[in-house]
Amino acid sequence: MRAKAETKKTTDALAILDRMAGESPELRRLTEEARMNAAVAQLIHAAREKAGLSQAELAERIGTKQSVISPLEDADYEGHSLSRLHRIAAALGQCVEIRFRPPSEAGRKRRSDTPILEPVT
Repeated sequence: MRAKAETKKTTDALAILDRMAGESPELRRLTEEARMNAAVAQLIHAAREKAGLSQAELAERIGTKQSVISPLEDADYEGHSLSRLHRIAAALGQCVEIRFRPPSEAGRKRRSDTPILEPVT
């Protein structure tokens, strides 16, 4: 009888996704895209809340409707555009900052508790 390899149980969603993706480059790419989408949505929501604005108020500031802002704060949304992020940031008194870094510093080597994007301060 072979002993079953024991896997440490976790409730950390990022660790679970890492484990599920294994060594598959395609699954790793999809996982990283999902993480980025969720991080952008979270940043938009946090910045809006910090500014004390409702979705409708933010929408008015950037010349759109609340129904456009709502999906932007959804972790599953995949259509974030840089121009819209700039408009949102400006309306919140913020700016957008983007960095390039080597792949060796991203993805799997990144600890799951290290943010992909920095929170609004």
